[in-house]
Amino acid sequence: MGDSKLDCLIIGCGITGAVIARNMAEKGCHVTIWDRRSHIGGNMYDFIDNHGILIHRYGPHTFHTKKKAIYEYISKYADWQPYELRCMAKINGKFTPTPFNFQTIDDFYTMAGAKKLKKIIKSEFKEKMTATVLEVMGHENESIKKYGEFLFENDYSLYTAKQWGISPDKVDPSILKRVPLRFSYETGYFDDRYQVMPQISYTKFFEKILDHENIDIRLNKEAMGHLLIDEERHKVLLDGEICNIPVIYTGALDELFKIDEGPLPYRSLEFKWKYEETDSKQPAPVVAYPQEKDFTRITEYKKLPVQDVKGTTYAIEYPKAYRYGAGNEPYYPVLTRESNELYSKYKNRADKIKNLYYCGRLADFKYYNMDQALERALVIYKHIML
Repeated sequence: MGDSKLDCLIIGCGITGAVIARNMAEKGCHVTIWDRRSHIGGNMYDFIDNHGILIHRYGPHTFHTKKKAIYEYISKYADWQPYELRCMAKINGKFTPTPFNFQTIDDFYTMAGAKKLKKIIKSEFKEKMTATVLEVMGHENESIKKYGEFLFENDYSLYTAKQWGISPDKVDPSILKRVPLRFSYETGYFDDRYQVMPQISYTKFFEKILDHENIDIRLNKEAMGHLLIDEERHKVLLDGEICNIPVIYTGALDELFKIDEGPLPYRSLEFKWKYEETDSKQPAPVVAYPQEKDFTRITEYKKLPVQDVKGTTYAIEYPKAYRYGAGNEPYYPVLTRESNELYSKYKNRADKIKNLYYCGRLADFKYYNMDQALERALVIYKHIML
């Protein structure tokens, strides 16, 4: 690479790459980050649009964690404001809270029927305040079971089929467990102790993390044109030469091996951006539309966080398949039994490369939240420095 001072190369400038870079830089390591995009921040990148509204280019991001240490870490690089996300779904013409709660029962049952079902739920689940839709659908009580089936048929199955592009019965159960049902009128989307958004923006947060003399950032840099895995010598090659420094890779793991075992399935998104001269587009910042044919949800950004501006900017999300080289971005790993088996093949090969470290939602093939990706970065950093 022509840089004698380089101690570490990081591929990807999202939360994982940025956190590792900062920690290594503070230990005196000279770090270079490559990112094929034209900006820092990965999928957390945000900016002010032409209407004066702060928007997230790659979909809504709210930071939440149960762990004090993670919150204290991000607080070193930005001031944060409390923000409890409220979401809804539109089913049969009605907006109802998500996660679904007792209000959902009130919305779709008669007054007498709702009262009876809530009483049964309290009796059967006792002190338990949440359950997955799979637990509710499989319950021995017929009323509870039918409630779960109603939600699955009108929301979970429809949303899942669109979001993941496969039948719901093929999706890893962990996906269906991400949004449980609430047995109360609580409306918050998350239960984490720390639920925040940056006072200014995520981009400013990243600028602060990366503001170190030992960090060099090179944008619009496609790593696949320079990076090669030499499996015989168990090394990473850079521009054809053996690389002896740590290489941290946060992209899709199959691409690192030229997809020679077959492509790992990731889902991408297409955003259709709209602006209207209205104070409010929908009753919540993020609303799922499971019964719409093509799109999954709409995010209204003047409410994420709340911004005192005229008009409203919103994005309609259309899930689509990701294909390497097609110009779209991979967002979510499609977790199935088959995809996990294929990932294991790539993982086993990557584990044999002595100076390669991989992490992040794409490289780990896991549906990480932001705090999980950050925590994973800290683990990898410690491992590198051993």
